[in-house]
Amino acid sequence: MAACLAGASSCNERPVRPSDPKTDKLKLPDGFVAEHLFSPSDSGRGSWVAMTFDDKNRLIVSDQFGALYRLKLPPIGADSTQKVSIEPLGLGKDTIPGTDSVRTKVTMGFAQGLLYAFNSLYVMVNHNGNKEFEKGSGLYRLQDTDGDDQFDKITLLKAMEGSGEHGPHSIILAPDGKSIYLIAGNHTLAPEMDAYMLPKNWQEDNLLPRMVDPNGHAAHVKPPGGWIANIDPEGKHWEFVSGGYRNPFDIAFNDAGDLFTYDSDMEWDFGLPWYRPTRICHATGGSDFGWRTGTMKWSATYPDNLPPVINIGQGSPTNLLYGGKAHFPEKYRKSMFAFDWSFGIVYALQLEPDGASYKATGEEFISGSPLPLTDGVIGPDGALYFLTGGRRLESDLYRVYHEKADEYTKPLPGATLTAENTLRRQLEQYHHGPNPAAVAAALPQLKHPDRFVRYAARIALEHQPVENWQAEVLKETEPLAVINGALALARQGQPELRDVILNKLEQIDLSKLAESEKIEAIRAAEVTVSRMGKPEGAAAISMAAWLQPHFPAATNELNRLLSKVLVYIDAPGAVGTTVALMASAKDDTTTRQSLLSSSDLIMRNPQYGMTIAGMLAKIPPAQQTYYATVLSGAKNGWNDSLRQAYFKWYADAFGYQGGNSFVGYINNARTNALALVPKEQFAQWNALSGDSIVKGGGKYTAASGVQPKGPGRNWKVEEAVKMVDSIGFAASNFEQGKAMFDATLCSKCHTVAGQGGVAGPDLTQLGTRFSNKDILESIIDPNKTISDQYGATVFYLKEGGSIMGRLTNEDDEQYFVSQNPFSPHDIRKVPKKSVTKTRVSEVSPMLPGMINRLSPQELVDLMAFLKSGGNAKDTIYSVNSRSAIR
Repeated sequence: MAACLAGASSCNERPVRPSDPKTDKLKLPDGFVAEHLFSPSDSGRGSWVAMTFDDKNRLIVSDQFGALYRLKLPPIGADSTQKVSIEPLGLGKDTIPGTDSVRTKVTMGFAQGLLYAFNSLYVMVNHNGNKEFEKGSGLYRLQDTDGDDQFDKITLLKAMEGSGEHGPHSIILAPDGKSIYLIAGNHTLAPEMDAYMLPKNWQEDNLLPRMVDPNGHAAHVKPPGGWIANIDPEGKHWEFVSGGYRNPFDIAFNDAGDLFTYDSDMEWDFGLPWYRPTRICHATGGSDFGWRTGTMKWSATYPDNLPPVINIGQGSPTNLLYGGKAHFPEKYRKSMFAFDWSFGIVYALQLEPDGASYKATGEEFISGSPLPLTDGVIGPDGALYFLTGGRRLESDLYRVYHEKADEYTKPLPGATLTAENTLRRQLEQYHHGPNPAAVAAALPQLKHPDRFVRYAARIALEHQPVENWQAEVLKETEPLAVINGALALARQGQPELRDVILNKLEQIDLSKLAESEKIEAIRAAEVTVSRMGKPEGAAAISMAAWLQPHFPAATNELNRLLSKVLVYIDAPGAVGTTVALMASAKDDTTTRQSLLSSSDLIMRNPQYGMTIAGMLAKIPPAQQTYYATVLSGAKNGWNDSLRQAYFKWYADAFGYQGGNSFVGYINNARTNALALVPKEQFAQWNALSGDSIVKGGGKYTAASGVQPKGPGRNWKVEEAVKMVDSIGFAASNFEQGKAMFDATLCSKCHTVAGQGGVAGPDLTQLGTRFSNKDILESIIDPNKTISDQYGATVFYLKEGGSIMGRLTNEDDEQYFVSQNPFSPHDIRKVPKKSVTKTRVSEVSPMLPGMINRLSPQELVDLMAFLKSGGNAKDTIYSVNSRSAIR
């Protein structure tokens, strides 16, 4: 970089730059500068989501639904005459079948991960092969074999089963430069691999009654969920490294060589006890982070998975990178940068060694609205390059650098490992398979005070033949060693060991343990029962006698474990104690702590914040909901008084405001519980528990009844954008916009500010992420981009014809299909034996032409309502001369 930046009159003065709306909206720390380099959308090159620099300092990018491109970038501080030079890499020519016409065709692209290494370009394709682009999901290697600076050889290293927003994602180089790491979301089936650092005996391991998402998301996905793998450059040896994620998009190593990822939440689960915020995870070798579908997710306190380094909060994680090579001040060179697509925030996270792992603090580094962040990388010049776009949104390439970058080019001292970190890594060397030295190394560490060390020791043990360590584990007397040894035996031993393991655990005096140790002991018992079967007779009596003196406990986390285990084994009095707890349980505020708490987000992002505000005002009681779910599977231990209190709770619960799946989960638990009552009592408890509320649509109240006055027109995108831009929002009316949201039936399927239906995406965030054109295009042409979570499936029937609807669940015998978007909980059961094939529909469940009854002003009012996120006090209404509905 030049000593003085272009545009500065002296080296001590900041350069004067022309105003640019693309960068003016960005918030940066003092001393940092942002440049807008290129807008691929403006030239028809798509919406970019992945990037990497090659060995000639050129940037290679991928359109999410199109080709690859290679860019030569102007240097930092260059004047406006120096432009980005761009060439397509993933386009070719072929002849249209049956004609002599030649067409342009994508030959490589649709990538959500790119890496240039080993004189090759590695491409993680995320796509179902079709006529537009024949290649399907998988990892491909591109090579230049003739030295003409063009990739002429494409090798499929491994095909993958899965695509879409939770499909295969990013690729990075290992710190030693000798191998590659890659990551995939939970809709990508882990392919068969050569080795598994996390033993391949994945199960749900949860005694809570099993319910999948009532809206169908990830209903059929089995463990391990999202996963990380390590491969050699040729892709010949694949090793499973870590699993148990929902949908992490990217991975990054810090300066100590430890691996991290940024996992997503399930925003539909907000307010439910199994909701997990977005979080940074230290992806150690053989780690499991406990994602399981629906109610089966594990608590971060369980010893058979690992806790996050830090909870971020609500959002949509995309990129993660370490700032070590950036020409930034030391604080940021030692930061992990986490990108959130939903809120348009880049977080800078400072990691501090904490035993064998880390703890973290963080701050906002870059933000903007809208700023749908997709990918980022530190360039050869030490600047941060990042992309926005995704889902065919308007896309941009930015560069961020520090004004005094020349002062921050010297390498920083190498990281110093803690003794616990070193020990953990030593134990992870035994995660690759049987090793004669493993048992002697791992056994003493089962009782190590550091949780990450204990975990690594147990996994090392599980890789060894059980007969080599079973007897030694059963000789242990120290509680932590007994607990972790029992957990290993429950996961790897034979079912006939169940009572032996339970008896060993029951010799532990729980009253002498710390809370975290009690949790680990009870969890070990739960996994034993889950894997090896429900104890009966004397074994069940003994287990109940061990646990019941401690129920109820002083904390919610312990009560969750104790209630579900005791109810599951039919312990005397367990139902009564749990019903009593459900009536009065209060949530721990600490369980919702994150880098940015939900209440903090209200003012940081008013459009989405109003929904959060509404939720916080009537947030569901998560602890009570947990007890209600536990009891929904209880067959025994009831009387009329207990059922009266239990079913009355449901009617009240329908008044709470949670995520899109909250009402569905509550109703499913209610339905499951009703299935266990005596038939002659069903009507009584069904009515008491709120059946009329469910039939009335749950918490949502229907529209105002105001209809458009028109005159309408057959709106086209270009005309609608021009009209909205020319009229503007200064004279828009909130109540009129809200009425049009109802009149166009948008509110039947979509939620804004906590009100509306759940069959389609929550629209409260539109104003933070999407332009007028994006919004109008989605309304007028809903088939252009269909989110995986809301798309329909076509079921072809043997007797002819087909059924179309949203697949919400399936079992071995039938599909569960929601066909009416205005009544998503009405489910049709389709026998699998009657279906010949299925395919994903290219037609959106959203009807076209829904705004064609609106006049220009009514359309503007609707757009203002959407962009305000349903907030009448939004600044979009700050200058408003229309105070009444017209």
